[in-house]
Order: sequence, then structure tokens, then C-alpha cells
Amino acid sequence: MVFKVKGEGVFKACMFFPYLICGIAVGFIFKFFYARGYVLDSILMAFGMDLENIPLWLQNQKINNIALVATSVWRYTGQNMILFLGAMMSVDTEMYEAASLDGANKWHQFRYIILPSIKSIIMLNLILSISGSLSAFEPPYVITNGQLGTGTYFVIMNRLAHENQKVGLACAMAIVLLVIIIAVTVAQRLFFKYVFDGGTAEESRNAVKQRKKREREAKRRMRIEKKGGA
Repeated sequence: MVFKVKGEGVFKACMFFPYLICGIAVGFIFKFFYARGYVLDSILMAFGMDLENIPLWLQNQKINNIALVATSVWRYTGQNMILFLGAMMSVDTEMYEAASLDGANKWHQFRYIILPSIKSIIMLNLILSISGSLSAFEPPYVITNGQLGTGTYFVIMNRLAHENQKVGLACAMAIVLLVIIIAVTVAQRLFFKYVFDGGTAEESRNAVKQRKKREREAKRRMRIEKKGGA
């Protein structure tokens, strides 16, 4: 869609529309979508599968969490699409033309032009995705009520606070979740700093390593010269 695909407006609308739906409504939609004999089972039976061979999407503990993950992926794909499209469309098109003249294919353009240019958006999306997964509440609460191994941190915290009346414990869990999110965010920033190695978009990782190696050698020679002069 960055390179002007035919019908891109329709694709963008279809992918972004689920993000506009309320989370509770999404939960009710997929509660009936996964229900026995309803939408998903009817689609599979239309392709020739027997109902007895179709698993229980929400009762089978081997796949019920996968079904909930698919719900969240369907809902938040539009948000990620908008962020990535905005970052990728901000890249100067002349860079693609120059790379094509130099013989670069689409993979080379992505690796050496697009990826370094959108690294901040990648980091932002990872932070939002991980913090969002740690605080997931609406799909498991509405679809399964946290039963059969689908209870997330927020669902359990809500149960302790409102059903078991253990408000103090729930507050402590909220503080712990905040600390976990901060720790994960800091770890991600350090990871990306190591992956991109502190270089600019024009520098390859090997070039950055060579530059830092030369800087260390220059500092070591300066220390030796100072000691010799003393």
C-alpha cells in the first residue's frame, strides 16, 4: 500500500475498521463467532468438515488462548497499519529511485532504506503491544470470563477487587504491573539500541563497529602518549 496498490483505499478501510469498534462489542462478536455451531463452525462445515471433528474453540485449553489472541490481532491490525504506513510514506521516494538505479531489489530497499527509517515506530509498536498484552481485559472477560485458563492479569485483578473484595491485593497487583511495564519498556529500548548499534541510517552495523573500534584505539593511544610524556 505504500507503493500505490490498486484498491488501496478499500484495503485500508477494511483493515482499520475493526479498531473503531468498542472492545466490549468485539468481545460479544467473537463470543458468538467461536460458539459451537455458529459462524466459524458453519464456515468450516461449508468446506466439508464434520462438526464432530471441529474443536471447541473456547473450551479446549490447548487453543482457547490462541482464539483470544486472534481476536486481538484482528482488532489492532488497523492501528499498527496506520503507524507503519505513516512512517514508511515519510521516506523520501528519491531514495528508492536511487537504490533501483544501483541495482537494489525490493528486499534491499526494505532492509537498508525502510527498516532504519521506521525503527522508532517499530519500537513504539512493540512497547504498545507488550504493555497492551499485559493489560488485556475486554476479550477474555467478555468471551470466556477468564475461565479455563484464559484469565489475564487484569481479569484476575478485577475478580479479586470486585468479587472477592480484596481491594488492597488488587491495588498491589496494579503497582506490580506498572513496574513490569516500565522494566519491559527499558529492556526494549536497550535492545533496540544494541540492534541498531547507535549508528545513523546511512551506517551499516559493521561500519558502526569499525568506527567504535577506531575510537577505542585512538583513546588507548592517547593514554599511552600521556603516560610516556609524564
